[in-house]
Amino acid sequence: MWFADIFCIMGWLLIAFAKDYWWLDFGRLATGFAVGLISYVAAVYISEIAPKNIRGGFTSASSWMMCCGFSLIYFIGTVVSWRTSAIIGAVPCVLQAIGLFFVPESPRWLEYTKTFQQFPKATILELFQRRYAHSLIVGVGLMVLTQFSGITAISSFMSSILESADFSTTFGSRAIAILQVVDSHLSIPVTAVSVVLIDKSGRRPLLIVSAAGMGLSSLLIGFSFLLQDMNRLKEVTPIVVLIGLLTYLETYSMGMAGIPWLIMAEIYPINIKGVAGSVVTLSNWFFSWVVTYTFNYMFDWSSAGTFFFYSIISGATVLFTAKLVPETKGRKLEDIQASMTHFLH
Repeated sequence: MWFADIFCIMGWLLIAFAKDYWWLDFGRLATGFAVGLISYVAAVYISEIAPKNIRGGFTSASSWMMCCGFSLIYFIGTVVSWRTSAIIGAVPCVLQAIGLFFVPESPRWLEYTKTFQQFPKATILELFQRRYAHSLIVGVGLMVLTQFSGITAISSFMSSILESADFSTTFGSRAIAILQVVDSHLSIPVTAVSVVLIDKSGRRPLLIVSAAGMGLSSLLIGFSFLLQDMNRLKEVTPIVVLIGLLTYLETYSMGMAGIPWLIMAEIYPINIKGVAGSVVTLSNWFFSWVVTYTFNYMFDWSSAGTFFFYSIISGATVLFTAKLVPETKGRKLEDIQASMTHFLH
């Protein structure tokens, strides 16, 4: 986490004091590296220090805090310059770097460190052994399906999607920016509900409801664009697209936003947790880039077809969760990992 904070601070300062686009590129690269690292490490740390009966709520609370952070910086970004926003972004990183001096190492990690020091360091090739196949499929599968459900593309291109639906023509382009701020605030109570429910209803039900909601929302958006292409109900379709987008983002916040990271932190034995986490995190951010990069090409090809594709992937996520993802609510980490690998440490 210290390592991530250093890169994050460096990245934000490069952006804040950028003299040309190279500074911006290296700044974004540094912050991206830091986010990729800390997104897994923080989830693992929280899962290792929290009691089993509230582990899900504690880990999901980090997603809720991210929603609060997104909402706050989105609002701040409407009233200050991007350079000032970058400086503000560096402040929490500095505070965390200082705060880590007072945070103990994970007791679970300390407990097993001496045990595993006598064994060779785990490699990526060891991860592909038969006994780890189930846990690897679950971890990578959830991340890949989440990205191919379109979340990164929809979040990044929400303004373009609304403009293509003639929303700006109907209500004015300034309304789009306001709606994006409103949506970031709406995610806060939805994520808070999932924090409360996750250790009562379990991980799997929330994942299934979340993925199903995303799929139905994508289907609604796809039909709206299809009607628009057919010159039908053009006065109504912008509103339907807006409703679909808001519903999609809120149902995503309910489960798919944070639970895959929680499950990933729970299912891997400590001897391969570092390697497995690296592979799964890499798959998440790599396919996030793929989906974001290809969105404009897909959307130009067929706006309706793009969302129908996202809807199909969300439906596949429901089936994947029902068939392969274990319920980890209220179970010890050792029991979860033993049941998936049939290998007790």
